[in-house]
Amino acid sequence: MPSALPDGEPVPADGALPASALAGAAGRPLGFYLHVPYCATRCGYCDFNTYTATELRGTGGVLASRDNYADTLVDEVRLARKVLGDDPREVRTVFVGGGTPTLLAAGDLVRMLGAIRDEFGLAPDAEVTTEANPESVDPAYLATLREGGFNRISFGMQSAKQHVLKILDRTHTPGRPEACVAEARAAGFDHVNLDLIYGTPGESDDDWRASLDAALGAGPDHVSAYALIVEEGTRLARSIRRGEVPMTDDDVHADRYLIAEEALSAAGFDWYEVSNWATSDAGRCLHNELYWRGADWWGAGPGAHSHVGGVRWWNVKHPGAYAGALAAGKSPGAGREVLTDEDRRVERILLELRLREGVPLSLLREAGLAASRRALAEGLLEEGPYAAGSAVLTLRGRLLADAVVRDLVD
Repeated sequence: MPSALPDGEPVPADGALPASALAGAAGRPLGFYLHVPYCATRCGYCDFNTYTATELRGTGGVLASRDNYADTLVDEVRLARKVLGDDPREVRTVFVGGGTPTLLAAGDLVRMLGAIRDEFGLAPDAEVTTEANPESVDPAYLATLREGGFNRISFGMQSAKQHVLKILDRTHTPGRPEACVAEARAAGFDHVNLDLIYGTPGESDDDWRASLDAALGAGPDHVSAYALIVEEGTRLARSIRRGEVPMTDDDVHADRYLIAEEALSAAGFDWYEVSNWATSDAGRCLHNELYWRGADWWGAGPGAHSHVGGVRWWNVKHPGAYAGALAAGKSPGAGREVLTDEDRRVERILLELRLREGVPLSLLREAGLAASRRALAEGLLEEGPYAAGSAVLTLRGRLLADAVVRDLVD
């Protein structure tokens, strides 16, 4: 089931932000994340805030229906306009995620995007992305999205091997994600991503290589490759605990990452974040870079998180409660926190170290600087950028990124 929300102070009924959050806003990029919480089935490894029709039955009534979900989300976009007042910024990125956004009609996604365009305006070069399940789109659906202003799409591929997909409870068939890339290109999408997962129980090195080969053969300009994380409370965690499938260890994850780096580099992809590779700067996911660089974004939808000017808040999780709050003219916010300068310094180190450009050494304190010198001596940081004032992970450093960052934040 979905993980719990963090604790925090109450969000005002009208969603108002402190004046400090809006100070200097014009100099920061603004993005929107639109969360679609519906899935046809729940994948065994997933603890995202998503719901199947069975899970929603009797718990939210008509308010939780995906048939009118677009109208509800548009209401939150309009709320965002009120809260941000005369903020002059056009929206730089829009990312529709889930769940399975493409369970909604293509026209609904276009209408949600249209609300952002109407209320805020889109920058001329705005990046507009949706996630998509390979089995829930076809050429006509993709054409509608493209005509409606979407220019980037991310397909959940996970693996090219049927037995791996079965362990993950993925419903698409091998080969379908690759076909979707061709269909998206034909529809006129500028940028296409394939999401892959490595380290699934029962997956071999050869299985992983086959998945990489299939993904690269499809011709995307972006690939995301994530190590499988087994979250407590998921069906997969229960299967592992019962001994039905084996747990994959960290050494296997490291080997799979090296296989991915070798294959992707050979195909002309460069890493720009620990788990993300693109064929060019234009292919990088600008929306995710807003997160990694601590910019401003409004997250609309049940359980969505937002950040504006050092204030972070999150919405109620259940679609019925979310829709009910908006129908009553209230913010769906469940809680919020105001980040201190120290919070923001630590988060910058945690996130920016994962990027190809690295993190400025000027953000580190004495203990962190000492740790950075040790990491440099151990081959975990690149020498050239370090001499120029930045901590940038080497390939070996990427394998140990979590450990490196823990030392640097001291």
